[in-house]
Amino acid sequence: MFSFRGFLIGGIGVLVIGVISWGVLADFGAKPHLAGISCGKCHLSDTTVSPAQAKKLVASQEVICGSCHAKALQLSHPSGFVPQGKLPAGYPVDWKGDLTCSTCHEVHGTNPGLLRGDKRGKALCLSCHDQAFFEHMKDTGNSLQQSGHLGAGITLGSQIAIDPISLQCMGCHNGESDAAGVRVDRSGVMRHSSGAANHPIGILYPAFSRSGDLRPRSMLSKKILLPGGKLSCVSCHQVYKKQHGQLVMSNNGSALCMQCHNL
Repeated sequence: MFSFRGFLIGGIGVLVIGVISWGVLADFGAKPHLAGISCGKCHLSDTTVSPAQAKKLVASQEVICGSCHAKALQLSHPSGFVPQGKLPAGYPVDWKGDLTCSTCHEVHGTNPGLLRGDKRGKALCLSCHDQAFFEHMKDTGNSLQQSGHLGAGITLGSQIAIDPISLQCMGCHNGESDAAGVRVDRSGVMRHSSGAANHPIGILYPAFSRSGDLRPRSMLSKKILLPGGKLSCVSCHQVYKKQHGQLVMSNNGSALCMQCHNL
């Protein structure tokens, strides 16, 4: 299943394919995920793992999965916490009672995306959440219900400069459908008609600024994400937060701006 939205970037019509299913991300065929990798990389074991050992891991799932899936936790459904209510039987918690990566994913599975069960998109979300959970959100949860991992499965043509994550954000935030009127103009500047700061996106953040007006990438906070090295919506905004558009840190006294700008 897919959702299709159109919007304008610099006067060019763009079709966004918002992935509801992880099915387009990978087709593992008959080869299980992590096949050929030593059991000891994840489990407290040597070359084999027994059912009694299976739950004993060398680190949390967030650390283990994050070693291959960089930045996944910052752009995904929260993980590594005890859920408020009991989850459906098909979505297990770990031995601590935590919701983890393997709550939704069969880590040794072969299904596309390794997803458990046959529910996808909104139906998957509603397995654990009720509709009231999403009603207070600005978009009634539509952006969250597309994919458990923001930007997953979107591929771009060479003519599109902005990153896949920003492209997914713009599927809703554009001059026609968003009352706040967020758009990208012809010069690649993200413009907030709400009065928030206008800022370029889709350009590479320099590793080193010869003029000295930008701080080196190595000095930036880890909270500031640069997908593909580019400035993005998620360079300043967090995802999967109850407060829509929440900043990655407070901008009191221009603190967020000063993370990058050496003024």
